[in-house]
Amino acid sequence: MTAVAIDETSCRRGHNYLTIAADMDERKVVFVTEGKDAKTITHFAEYLAEHKAMPEQVRSVSIDMSPAFIKGVARQLPNARITFDKFHVVAHASAAVDQTRRIEQRTDPSLKGLRWKLLKDRDRLTDEGRADLDALIAQVATKRTPRAWLYRENLRDILERKQINVVSAMLKQWCTNVLRSKVEPMKDVARMIRRHFDGIVAWTQTRQTNGFIEALNGLFQAAKRKARGYTRFATMRTVLFLIAGKLDFTRINPQAA
Repeated sequence: MTAVAIDETSCRRGHNYLTIAADMDERKVVFVTEGKDAKTITHFAEYLAEHKAMPEQVRSVSIDMSPAFIKGVARQLPNARITFDKFHVVAHASAAVDQTRRIEQRTDPSLKGLRWKLLKDRDRLTDEGRADLDALIAQVATKRTPRAWLYRENLRDILERKQINVVSAMLKQWCTNVLRSKVEPMKDVARMIRRHFDGIVAWTQTRQTNGFIEALNGLFQAAKRKARGYTRFATMRTVLFLIAGKLDFTRINPQAA
């Protein structure tokens, strides 16, 4: 196992979480533990050692920008190159677009009713929705909300490219342009990108995301709702392995093949 995705999911009401690790080559869950701090990565490294594997063999890890996960991977998986999921980066930019709209809407009522038109992909809007969005974007010189939207779309286009040197140069320039603007919420995104720059541009080479685990999280939450909620960790772990562990039952039931 050389490529791993790590993510957390809520397991009970309040701030209770599970951390899940998946083998991205095999597309299966290999490890589940309680919590979402740096110790969860320590437990994962110990699990590898206990199962005739070495933490040093992991060459690529996709995670969110959790400081705890970053710290844990740096300490316990020393040869792993960190990739920050590009969809998480774009999600931060979308949140900045929405925050800009809310701020500007206080003095500009014309922005009311445009939230989802700004957040959805343009191709998924109705003809009327695209017309409303285009009318807003045409006011880019006088409004900050369309400027924020254009910054996000530019960021999305940059992260779609595959040449790491091109992405690095364009992303640095994007950050510079945003920080010189007056779109304050998007400036926070630019600062975040600068802090996590290497892991963000790594996407251009690894093309690794947490999409598999995030889809699994959705299935787990759906199963938990149907069962009126799980309360025991052992049960939750079993459910996750049944859903996405690709378990081999042929030893106990040959007909399961």
